[in-house]
Amino acid sequence: MIRALTGYSTRHPWKVIALWAVLGLALVALAPTLFARVTQNQTGNFLPRSYDSAAALRIAEERFGVDPDTTTVTVLVGRADGRPLGTADQKRVEAEAAKLGGRRVVMPREDDAPKFLVPDRSQTPRVAPAMTAPDRSFELLSVELTGNPSDTGVQGVYRAFRDAARTQFAEAGMRTGFTGALADTVDTTDANKTATTIGGALLTGLIVLLNVLVFRSVLAAILPLLAVAIIGGAAAGAVAGAAMLTGLKLDASTPSLINVVLLGIGIDYLLFLLFRFREQLRSQPQQLAREAAAQVCARVGTAITSAALTIVAAFATLGVATFGQFRSLGPAIAVAVLVMLFGSLTLMPALLAAAGRKMFWPSRALRREPREGRAARLGTLVTRRPLLMLTASVALLAALAAGLIGIRMDYGQGGSGDKTPAAATAAEISRALPAGVSDPTSVYVTAEDDGPLTTARLDGLSRALTQVKGVGQVAPTVLNKDHRAARIDLYPTADPQSREARDLASGPIRDAVARHTPAGTAAHVGGTPAIIADIATAVDHDLRIVFPVAAALIGLILLLLLRSLLAPAILMISVGLGFAATLGAATLLFQHALGKPGVSFTLPLVLFLFVVALGTDYNILITDRIREEMRHPGPARAAVARAVRHTAPAVATAGLVLAGSFASLATTPGSEQVAFAMALGIMLSALVLSLVLVPALAALLGRAIWWPVRPRPTTCAQPHPAPEPDRVTAY
Repeated sequence: MIRALTGYSTRHPWKVIALWAVLGLALVALAPTLFARVTQNQTGNFLPRSYDSAAALRIAEERFGVDPDTTTVTVLVGRADGRPLGTADQKRVEAEAAKLGGRRVVMPREDDAPKFLVPDRSQTPRVAPAMTAPDRSFELLSVELTGNPSDTGVQGVYRAFRDAARTQFAEAGMRTGFTGALADTVDTTDANKTATTIGGALLTGLIVLLNVLVFRSVLAAILPLLAVAIIGGAAAGAVAGAAMLTGLKLDASTPSLINVVLLGIGIDYLLFLLFRFREQLRSQPQQLAREAAAQVCARVGTAITSAALTIVAAFATLGVATFGQFRSLGPAIAVAVLVMLFGSLTLMPALLAAAGRKMFWPSRALRREPREGRAARLGTLVTRRPLLMLTASVALLAALAAGLIGIRMDYGQGGSGDKTPAAATAAEISRALPAGVSDPTSVYVTAEDDGPLTTARLDGLSRALTQVKGVGQVAPTVLNKDHRAARIDLYPTADPQSREARDLASGPIRDAVARHTPAGTAAHVGGTPAIIADIATAVDHDLRIVFPVAAALIGLILLLLLRSLLAPAILMISVGLGFAATLGAATLLFQHALGKPGVSFTLPLVLFLFVVALGTDYNILITDRIREEMRHPGPARAAVARAVRHTAPAVATAGLVLAGSFASLATTPGSEQVAFAMALGIMLSALVLSLVLVPALAALLGRAIWWPVRPRPTTCAQPHPAPEPDRVTAY
């Protein structure tokens, strides 16, 4: 199958390139519209229906008409001169609010963006008075907008509404402030716009610079980016299309994560092909370029397929997760990687066959005899001092893994923590009102018997909730239209995103509800703190299941690929050490050094999957080459040295590119931990595990590493290719 795909692509390169260009551009254009239809806003909707907060969400939607796709912005309105609001002032505020609530907000559009490709988020917001501060220093308005806060169209609508409201109230002599998830997201996005632009430019420059330094070529520097952009666009469209067909709902962060993953692994795979293609052209100068491309792509395609299937298998295990955000991420990444694999076996071979030796123009490296370089010296060092290199690498990983002592999970999902205008407004509100006033914890009560609900029937529960320590205020009970459901809003004194609020919702509040719910009724606790508490429970459950299942699947793939029992065990242990070291380093930095509440609750699982799966890519490449070299006559250590010499430039360059891709996430608010951990994990996998630890073990064990089936040297084997040039500086 692999040889058939690569063979056809190298025989008909221009047909394949044209097909991919059309397909990629079409899916790139459709992806934003498709993703807009398959993403959902409420994190709580990813919880299984059996969880208490998920049941509360269903009641809110079914009995109180709450739209799960709405996001609430809290608007603070006060007098511009700082004096307390009078009766006339409050009437003026309510009048202006009514005007805002009756006016349609048109989504701003980019002049160069076709209208049919960009979903129109224009809408009429729902604006209503919410609460007045006890000292009458301000009044709060609740504004409901439909759409996901990460949607650029929704953000544009919010900006238009914010500017209009600010101008309108200013003309009435009022000052305004805006807070909430959407307000904080927009403020943070605007504040980081320059950093995001610079980060993207630096990443692109890094990829081009590395390729120029390694290959001394224009095409080799640019083609990886173009090829990955085309395949990545097709993959994003395929993911969104598959989600629409299956009814799968994705988290809003999924598209950006897919882009980063595909950029990294796509360039990795193309680099593996480029290095081997150059090696083949040097060793066989008389061979036709298309024949060389076909031979190389068929050989390396096996390793690339195994590496990609490892990632697919790892993320497929998320299908057993209970938390829907994980369960939807798995198929999305798996589909995207499969598309990238197909592109690696078709478009990339076609590019090599079409460009031929011109791929490395204007470099003359193909015409000169290569000399020993840093890669060769590294191979010699590892094979001459394998025990020392093994000990040093294990000591480094163990020292970083020690940071796991005392690790805590941070389930906060609020703002970025930056000093944004939204954060300043929230701080002003909390000085006069309970911190949870703009994001209450809600108790939903439903009638289970034939009698209707009344406020009197629920007075006991309401009074009990006022006695819970940490609850600053309890709002009057609200009944739905048929009086079969009721809502009691609680305003905790703690920040709704804090651990204190989560412990309060999952502990004392739920205990009070369980003890004082009237007979014949059922009650559920909802709201952000309750949702986060249930997410914590779901994630803890998923971690205990996904880790062993993913490890077993990856081990099985390695067993089938390497046809050995000992080698897969070594690789799995090595990537396990890399995972522990990376998570420990993240804990040391963010929890112990920077004083964060802990590491992000999604980090261990995502890090495990990415570092183990992507890190295994590099291990597969080096072990596959070690086995190939051990088939040649000569000592096993010499074979390991040759394998390191030939593979180190590709692994090091690919590792730097992939690490740079993940590091670019640091410009995305709230992704700093993921960016650091993923970049470090990839670097450890590439530079320590694949180029030092695994070769050192192979040098110590020799051909016994392939037990029980050892590759025997063959006298008829083709001579191994010439070594790489000495001027490789990309690692």
